[in-house]
This record gives sequence, C-alpha cells and structure tokens, in this order.
Amino acid sequence: MLIVEHLQKRYGSFTAVHDVSFHVQAGEVYGLLGPNGAGKSSTIRVLSCLAKPDSGSVRINGMDIVREQGKVKRTIGIVPQDFALYDDFSARENLIFFGRLYGISGRELKIRADELLEAVGLLERGNEAVGTFSGGMKRRINIAAGLMHKPKMLYLDEPTVGIDPQSRRNILDLVKTLNAGGLTVLYTTHYMEEAEELCHRIGVIDQGKIIAEGTLSEMRSMAGETAPIRLELRDNLSKPQLEQLRTIAEEVITQDKTITLFTRDPKTALSGILQMLADFGAHVHHLELDEPDLETVFLKLTGRRLRD
Repeated sequence: MLIVEHLQKRYGSFTAVHDVSFHVQAGEVYGLLGPNGAGKSSTIRVLSCLAKPDSGSVRINGMDIVREQGKVKRTIGIVPQDFALYDDFSARENLIFFGRLYGISGRELKIRADELLEAVGLLERGNEAVGTFSGGMKRRINIAAGLMHKPKMLYLDEPTVGIDPQSRRNILDLVKTLNAGGLTVLYTTHYMEEAEELCHRIGVIDQGKIIAEGTLSEMRSMAGETAPIRLELRDNLSKPQLEQLRTIAEEVITQDKTITLFTRDPKTALSGILQMLADFGAHVHHLELDEPDLETVFLKLTGRRLRD
C-alpha cells in the first residue's frame, strides 16, 4: 500500500527527514515510533502531499505522490495532530463539510456522516457544536472527518496526545475496529504502549532516520537477552564507581543521575548492585526493573529514553 524509499526533507539547512525507507502492507497497522522532534510529522507531511520531498520517492497504492497527487489524496485519509474542525459547526455539519470536499452529496453524504458518528460513539451528540466538546471527543470527530471518503489508507498522527484515559481507550479500540475491517493505518506516536498494542510492524525513527524496524517480537529481540534495571540517584557517580558497576552488568548507560544496567538475570543481580551502591554511599531515589520492550530497544539503540 505504501512504499517509501530514501525519503529526504529539508527546511533550509535543517534536515528533518534523512534517507528514510519503509513500506506498509495493505491491511496492516504500521507504527512510526519516536520522540517529539524525531521527524514523524515531517514524514507525514510529505506522505500527505503537503510538502514536496527533496529527494527519494513515495508510492501509495502504486501511485507517485508527486506526479499523481489528485489520485493519492482521494486514496488517503489524514488525521493531523491539531484539530482540523470548525468549532461553530456541529459534529454532523463538520463531517458533511469534509464529505462535500471529496464530492460526496445527497443522501449518501448524510448516511455516511451518521455511520461515522455512530462508529466514534457520538451519534447522540451529532447536532451539538464541536466547540463545546472535550478534547477526546474532538479527537474522535477528527478521525471521523478523515474517514468520510472511505480512504484505503489512514494516517493517524499522534491521535491520543492530550486526552483523557477513557477517550484514549476509545480511540485505540476504534483503530482496531477500522483495521479489522480492512483499513490500512499508518500510526505515529511517542507512546510505546500504543505501538505495542496496535501495530503489526514498527519503525523507530530518531533524528530523522529509521534506526530499527520489525514486528514487535523482532523489536524485542533487538534488546537481546538482557533486561534493564533503571536507577535514579541523588548524586552522580564518579568514573571509578561506574567502572565498578560495569563489572556486574553486561551494559551500563548513564544519563545525568539516571543509570540503566542491562543484565541477563536482573532479579539476582539487583542485590549485588544495591550493595555496591550502598558501599559507594549512593542514595537511590527510584528503581525500575523492566522486561525488554520497545522502550528498552530505543534506549539500547540511542542511549536515551523514548520521551527524552
């Protein structure tokens, strides 16, 4: 459905997207995972025909996004981070407006609007002004607007940012339902747990580059057989103390006063690590012991946590 090859996008002297390549199969949920500023939204702008690539190529359902923009735009639905809605219009009026932009008219237009209002759980609020809605409700109408023309592929650019847990749950369940109905989804997020729940395959983007890609199990295997022990200390350790810690862990990553140690048997190693820190006179404020996950993969690949 989507083939991106060696995509590059610059803004002046700044390269926002650098030699990015990935593909999305029809019927797949593909997650583009990365921290804020990683290049996710810049990539989406190019794939949406809102920005021209400086180099590389993108094909959507076999169509080139530069030479066949009109056809591409009818194939994709776009749900941006910012609300693309008119607050003075009702929810139904917003959907009808966007449907008309795609040439839908008459009875079909009203039927489609009501179908989507029901799908996002807002049919009974359809005649109310969107300006009175909560952030989570607006997010759901935003998604419905992107679906009015029955696209073959939907771009969801961080659709759960800044909303309450219940609305977030509703959106995640909606994505699953849409995908089960055959819709291909490109889902950008910096929440690893969303990517783990929704996505068949995941691409990790950082500083404008894809640094890892694969299924969830493949991504987890990139963390190796080690699991992280994450410690937040009151003070930084000295270099000799860090060297001593490295003797009892396979890998040690330091970031300010946070130390992450990777070990094959974290529960057994933990007592020895805490004893060594006590001998140093170090004070531990917080401790986490995790199973390998996408956060672990990102940390091992970049040396920093996903949301840093």
